[in-house]
Amino acid sequence: MTGVLAALGAAMAWTGASALWRSLSGRITAIRLNAMKNGLASLLFLPVLLTLPRDCAPHAVVLLLLSGLIGIAAGDSFYLGALRRLGTRRTLTVEASGPVLASIAGVLVMGDSLGVRNAVGALLVSSAVVLIALQAKEKSQHKPHAFDSELGPGLLLALTAVICGLSGAFLARHVLLSSDLTPLQTAAIRLLGGWVGLLPLLKGIWSQAALSRREQWKLVIATVIGTNGGILLQQVVLQSMPVGEGVTLMATAPVIALFVGRMEGDPIQLSGVAAAGLALAGVACTSL
Repeated sequence: MTGVLAALGAAMAWTGASALWRSLSGRITAIRLNAMKNGLASLLFLPVLLTLPRDCAPHAVVLLLLSGLIGIAAGDSFYLGALRRLGTRRTLTVEASGPVLASIAGVLVMGDSLGVRNAVGALLVSSAVVLIALQAKEKSQHKPHAFDSELGPGLLLALTAVICGLSGAFLARHVLLSSDLTPLQTAAIRLLGGWVGLLPLLKGIWSQAALSRREQWKLVIATVIGTNGGILLQQVVLQSMPVGEGVTLMATAPVIALFVGRMEGDPIQLSGVAAAGLALAGVACTSL
């Protein structure tokens, strides 16, 4: 039950933080925003890094740094690149393959067990995310030919982002199961790896962004909720349950975002209600 609650909490944290990050997207590029939030998140986790046990296995730290480099630095960058080329609807459709791929990889790589209910749950949640992606309004249609010409590269970036995210998750789960490090400690090390990967982008980034005091507070709040809180909850999930089941539950974030969209002027449609029902059914199959 702890893993289930942590997964749903992570989905809500990422959804709330995304709404704040979205409000800053017009002031700074997505890549620079990613670099800023990861640098800030690493700074907030600095006390955890300074209190790591001295007998901590070096190979575990290296694997976690690699996990952050692949899953956070590279994965998020590929995802943002896909988002610019594909738009919200198509990118979310590709990202919906994550839970199913995670379940399959969990069986093949990690030796996790995958029962019939878990497999059905993964498919139901994936169907819900696809349904929401199909009903989302695409805002970048003013250049349809240019948009279509970037479909191939965009799909490649989106699939690469999924693979990077899953690779980072599997590395983190391996460390959590084979070492005495806590989810908080592994989250701090992973964020450090992600920050190091984005370090070249941080030079002069605050002065170039020229964010107002209000926007800086939005960035801080979104980082604490979505990055620090979200990745900590993710580590609890990876420690408590198989990767396939955990990723499936955390993939309910787009479903939760449906209700946030209503406050932004995007009313809930019948397809959205159906998607929420599919997601709840998937959660039930996976966790009960």
